[in-house]
Amino acid sequence: MFAINQGVTRDLCDGLTRRELLRVGGSSVMGLGLANLMGLQGARGNDGAGSYGGPGFGKAKSVILVYLQGGPSHLDLWDPKEGVPDNVRSIFKPISTKLPGVQFTELLPKLSQVNDKFTMIRSMSYTPVGLFNHTAAIYQILTGYTADKVSPSGQLEPPSPKDFPTAGSQVARLKPPTGPMLPFVMMPRPLQESNVVGKGGGAGFLGPAYDPYTLYPAGDDMDMSKMDRITVDDLRLRGEVGKPRLERRAKLRDSINQGMDDIQRATAKMDIDSYYAKALDLVLSGKARSAFDLKLEKDGTREMYGRNTFGQCCLLARRLVEAGTRFVEINWPKIANSDNHSWDVHTGLSQRMKTQSAPMLDAGLSALISDLDQRGLLNETLVIAVGEFGRSPQRGVSTSGNDNSDDGRDHWPYCYTAVVAGAGTRRGHVHGKSDKTASAPLENPVHPRELLATLYHSLGINPATIVMNHLNQPRELVQAEAVTSILA
Repeated sequence: MFAINQGVTRDLCDGLTRRELLRVGGSSVMGLGLANLMGLQGARGNDGAGSYGGPGFGKAKSVILVYLQGGPSHLDLWDPKEGVPDNVRSIFKPISTKLPGVQFTELLPKLSQVNDKFTMIRSMSYTPVGLFNHTAAIYQILTGYTADKVSPSGQLEPPSPKDFPTAGSQVARLKPPTGPMLPFVMMPRPLQESNVVGKGGGAGFLGPAYDPYTLYPAGDDMDMSKMDRITVDDLRLRGEVGKPRLERRAKLRDSINQGMDDIQRATAKMDIDSYYAKALDLVLSGKARSAFDLKLEKDGTREMYGRNTFGQCCLLARRLVEAGTRFVEINWPKIANSDNHSWDVHTGLSQRMKTQSAPMLDAGLSALISDLDQRGLLNETLVIAVGEFGRSPQRGVSTSGNDNSDDGRDHWPYCYTAVVAGAGTRRGHVHGKSDKTASAPLENPVHPRELLATLYHSLGINPATIVMNHLNQPRELVQAEAVTSILA
């Protein structure tokens, strides 16, 4: 859709960047610009609802996907086990939560006090046929499909126009915002494993009109203040083109359109004027621009979320859905296979989780859920926090070909945990149960595709809705059914 790419830039097939296409404050207003992109967004298929329905169907107006790329250790966060061997038991102490009999580890004191507001799925599970590496697993959970090519090293080919669309792009196509607001925003960095950047995070065969508005502030992944430097220049009028001048251009364009002959207008096949009006509204209203301004928040609120990249992204996500954005994706602000704040803890688990990743997750996610609830937004906002897999029950054991120290866990897709809140999701509920070592589900296993189907279901979209791929072949949004038992 639109992009602020301050660090990563992707060109379109004609050599123009999406940034250049969004220069709507200048001459592009009269030609191919934001209005045309909105017109493409409007050429969407039927959402396939029909007679489809069920518990929680259509309860969500928006989605915030907290994507924990890297694979958090469920045993060391929200599914600790007692009475197990030392190399399985978490080194972190278990603590009580708001729910009797449900324990987290000491790393999540704030989330432990708000787990009466969300559902925990402790039985996420899939068999890793070619999906033991991050990028392949990320592609699956965000698109609902497995990638075509995985090399012997586990790395995938880069993003391609043939890719299946990421969930946010599908939602933007089938459920665009009703007002002048950005449909799909992704921040603060692209999905990445090694040199594979952005796989599973784009519109794929739907085309660039459905790509996310990417907010990637300048600075490396360890820069915790980068969200203080975000800019939205692409949504601001150029200095030389004031509002009156832009509106005059709009009237002139309307006059030109009225002079078109009937045959030309009849073959347009879409109401371009309505999309042009939405594009103009987006720029002139300033609504989107204001939503991105974190300085409008009280210092206390910003501190509650955490003065770091992840925390401020969570706060910005709340502001965006409040303003009307349909889908916000927060990618964990550290690439999948890396050190320090990454969830990919093959080594250094005890220090990295305790002082880096877990405190940010605990503050940011708990504040997001509580803040949405207090503002009455949680009833209509679906929040999902999940990674591509969990971590191995035994520390120091290789499951994916990686080296692991005694203070590290390897990839483990057979059993892990997801958090789902809002939009009709049951409060204070635990769905599924892992075995005594959190190695496999004992009951109610949930495949990542089923979680994705639940997301579509909550937005009022039939997961079986047909889309046509790049070969004009019909494909379901996702080949799975929603987990309606977690929905009220």
